[in-house]
Amino acid sequence: MDTTSDQAPVASAGQPQGFLLPLAMAQFICSYAASNMNVAISDIAADLGTTVSGVQVTITVFTLTMAALMIPGSKLTDILGRTYLFRRGLIIYGVGATLAAASPGLGILILGYSLLEGIGTALLIPPVYILATIFSPDLTSRARNFGAISAAGGIGAATGPLVGGIITTGISWRAAFLVQTLVVIIIIIMSRRIVDPGVQGKKPRFDTVGAILSAAGLFFIVIGILQASTYGWFRATQDFVIGNTVVIPQGGISPVWLFVFIGMLLLVGFFWHIRSRERSGKEPLLHTRLFRNRVANLGLITQNIQWLVLLGLSFVISVYVQTVRGATAIETGLILTPTTIGVLLSSLAAGRLAQRRSQPILIRVGFVVTVAGVFLLLALVRETSSVFTFVPGLFLVGVGVGVMLTSSVNVVQSLFPEKDQGEISGLSRAVSNLGSSLGVAIAGTVIVASLAVPNAGYALALIVLVVFAVIGLAAAMLMPAGLVPEAREPEPNPTD
Repeated sequence: MDTTSDQAPVASAGQPQGFLLPLAMAQFICSYAASNMNVAISDIAADLGTTVSGVQVTITVFTLTMAALMIPGSKLTDILGRTYLFRRGLIIYGVGATLAAASPGLGILILGYSLLEGIGTALLIPPVYILATIFSPDLTSRARNFGAISAAGGIGAATGPLVGGIITTGISWRAAFLVQTLVVIIIIIMSRRIVDPGVQGKKPRFDTVGAILSAAGLFFIVIGILQASTYGWFRATQDFVIGNTVVIPQGGISPVWLFVFIGMLLLVGFFWHIRSRERSGKEPLLHTRLFRNRVANLGLITQNIQWLVLLGLSFVISVYVQTVRGATAIETGLILTPTTIGVLLSSLAAGRLAQRRSQPILIRVGFVVTVAGVFLLLALVRETSSVFTFVPGLFLVGVGVGVMLTSSVNVVQSLFPEKDQGEISGLSRAVSNLGSSLGVAIAGTVIVASLAVPNAGYALALIVLVVFAVIGLAAAMLMPAGLVPEAREPEPNPTD
């Protein structure tokens, strides 16, 4: 392991090529995995004998696994070492992708894709942002490095449908997973150039109870939302049965809220637990001081909603064009290409924009452009309209999301000193992946449940995404408009 290495890092801000490319590629492949399945929904459902809802669950559980385990993964970086965990995460991810490619049914696909790839991602992504932070000596270089990594994530999510569509149509959906395995092997080889300077100080103990409570809380909330496609949002459309017992009869409150309530109780228990550990002088999974910074909290909200809108929109458009318009996998990918172009163009400009405009201003502009794009999709797209009616709306969404992805990450990470980078990186990535899960779960459930009235379901799902984007804009408006200062050591708190 490399946690105590005294060797200076091979990579540095002056030699970004030494560390930036494998980190960016790792973020790319993980984000790609979250969206490339969308274009193959019909093919996978037919091949494995499942339904659109079954594939939706598979995608959601993948992003949920990432979200639930990202905070524990970040804590492990401080215990096992950043590059050590980065490479082990890549290995687990590669095994999962290979298993998914050979899956004979939905169960094995969930094991390989949703669980193993999700676990691998939760282990490898926190080190990506921690290493990018410690190899960035100032706000400008950090914005540039975060810009490259966040751009890779946004481009991965945006190109997933196109690349996945080409591979699915040209070969099969299984080949798309083998490509992921190949990319992971390349990243592992490239990552040998990165030397971790080592975590300074005493290694923290792992908080097992905190990890279980946080993961279970997020699991119940997202799984609860997925129940809406079967039982409805407010009143149960059928009996909710556990074993042979009717827990909620038809016409009673939807089980969605039972699951969400249990999840909220578990998260309350998690916060009580970590606060209790702090007071008793024990190491918590997450320090409560991370939640005392108002600007960081607002930044986390914007991160969550950005990914919620991007992944939710990708899923909604994919389902709509495949089930209603009869598009193939590659046609679906091509329809979503304007989003890819928009994300690419705006993300590549992230470094220059960060030097000219404050981070909160860029986030606000990004949300405004994103909302405008979704409104264009509502206004122009119809069941029989030309595929070109998708272009302006999807392009604007891509530009808007690309503008603010880097800024939100930079806001959050830059507000904390190096000793907190492991925890804030895990929290930041957990919040982002929770947004991805909620996007597919909420918007996806709305359109899947309304396929009998396709245009109405499409419109309602987009309206839901607009509402969330407006909430994100409101959070951005509450941020101070000035530049985010460099991370400072927090003032001592006797309860920490």
